Amino acid sequence: MLRQLHCLLVRQRVVFNVATFVYQSLSAHAPGYLVDDYQLVTDVRVRQMRFADTRTLAVNRTYSSFGDRTFAAAGTEVWNSLPPDLRQPGLSYGQFRRPLKTSLFGQ
Repeated sequence: MLRQLHCLLVRQRVVFNVATFVYQSLSAHAPGYLVDDYQLVTDVRVRQMRFADTRTLAVNRTYSSFGDRTFAAAGTEVWNSLPPDLRQPGLSYGQFRRPLKTSLFGQ
């Protein structure tokens, strides 16, 4: 039934929502306290890295399992696990959501 309706499972829906919040944070369409949680690797590093054009987020170190569940840590993990074509800088919100849902639905 879920497949026919093209609905995501609960875990996939959580990943979808976190990824869309991170996208909005990176495009500055989110509140300031969410925008400050994420930094691109290109902004942190002085040298050019091989993944500089893929919009990879810098991973913040956490020291407990509670820290791993924060929005900043979980959002970074979800964003970096997305395919590179979804992390392109020129995508609009609709162009990001549609392929993201299709990619999560295929898992």
